[in-house]
Amino acid sequence: MSLMNNLSTSMISSSSSTFLAPTSFNSSRTQSVSVPLKNINIVKCVATPQEQQNAYKTKVSRNANIAKLQAGYLFPEVARRRAAHLLKYPNAQVISLGIGDTTEPIPDVITSAMSKRSHALSTLEGYSGYGAEQGEKALRAALASTFYRNLGIEDDDIFVSDGAKCDISRLQVVFGSSVTMAVQDPSYPAYVDSSVIMGQTGQFQKDVEKYGNIEYMRCTPENGFFPDLSKVARTDIIFFCSPNNPTGAAATREQLTRLVKFAKDNGSIIVYDSAYAMYMSDDNPRSIFEIPGAKEVAIETSSFSKYAGFTGVRLGWTVVPKQLLFSDGFPVAKDFNRIICTCFNGASNIAQAGGLACLSPEGLEAMQEVIGFYKENTKIIVETFNSLGFKVYGGKNAPYVWVHFPGRNSWDVFSEILEKTHIVTTPGSGFGPGGEGFIRVSAFGHRENVLEACRRFEQLYN
Repeated sequence: MSLMNNLSTSMISSSSSTFLAPTSFNSSRTQSVSVPLKNINIVKCVATPQEQQNAYKTKVSRNANIAKLQAGYLFPEVARRRAAHLLKYPNAQVISLGIGDTTEPIPDVITSAMSKRSHALSTLEGYSGYGAEQGEKALRAALASTFYRNLGIEDDDIFVSDGAKCDISRLQVVFGSSVTMAVQDPSYPAYVDSSVIMGQTGQFQKDVEKYGNIEYMRCTPENGFFPDLSKVARTDIIFFCSPNNPTGAAATREQLTRLVKFAKDNGSIIVYDSAYAMYMSDDNPRSIFEIPGAKEVAIETSSFSKYAGFTGVRLGWTVVPKQLLFSDGFPVAKDFNRIICTCFNGASNIAQAGGLACLSPEGLEAMQEVIGFYKENTKIIVETFNSLGFKVYGGKNAPYVWVHFPGRNSWDVFSEILEKTHIVTTPGSGFGPGGEGFIRVSAFGHRENVLEACRRFEQLYN
């Protein structure tokens, strides 16, 4: 714990705390922890009884695909449980290391550019209305030269958007309901949920915690979190994220070369999510297009969210190469462009000004500083769980730490940690059946909160 202790001396005023209500649970590794109290105002939202018998009903049937979804989307469910916990312990100092939401201020070089663009809108000379749905030319050119230099990606292969998550659903509209899909297991839940909503899947099978008609590519510590492709059935679409959310694993050049060959051999399309590429420490590819032949089988989607703190600003991009063709020879990019023009009016011009500033030399340096801060948080969390004897994965190439609790139910571990330490994590099973027995701990947090959370973890599991 030397790293955490060295950092904690001057950064947090209280190293001890008082727990609200002593509780106990059966575990040789656990004990009660003390947590500081904090006075906050709580607004209690109470649901009123629904008068189902008297409620007016339309004659419109509910979308049967949405009805297949299980409970709520993962992160709102985590937020709901956090809110319920605060109602139970209204004075608790809750620390959130669950949802991967950035916490540190956007660098001034970036916000200054957005402010300048915003103010220009109040002048006749600087006002602009609708822009190109595909994004401003200057930003597309900057993205191409910054992230895809010498990779054969041209400016007009890049579509600027309001974030990678939104583009995942737009891509699903392009693919339609008749395609089959494969997904890493565990993986970011938007891939599976959007497939369910589109009607690509069968019903949820509770005995195996999977949807029918989805190929779950199991990624485990034993296979280095890269699937055994010899056991993966052929599908139309392959969702693949590297560095991976939630495991933090990053695919090597050799592994991605195998993935591209697998897609080519099967006539599949890879949707490659590179939203954490700038967190890469190892010498692994940061783009799928570093792999020869990838332009013929892959789409790449990415975002400024975790680089520049744009989780609220909303700005991302998707690369659809001209060489990527459907089975009838029609370019995928043309259909994606049609969906973009139909469903989207383009990213905010103010956000795009910020994106352009991000890609300036000063902006890139500022983003690297922010990323470095979060990576330091990751080191603290990894060292803490390692010192407590846990098997820990990730953390080196992504801002997530994947902690193994063998034989435990992920939601039970989530609840145990929340109840005993007032820390919000994310249960691994929320990312797929392959995440059972794990929790994801996010490194997005103020340094003093990360240090305090690690003290609580030590008290609980030491």
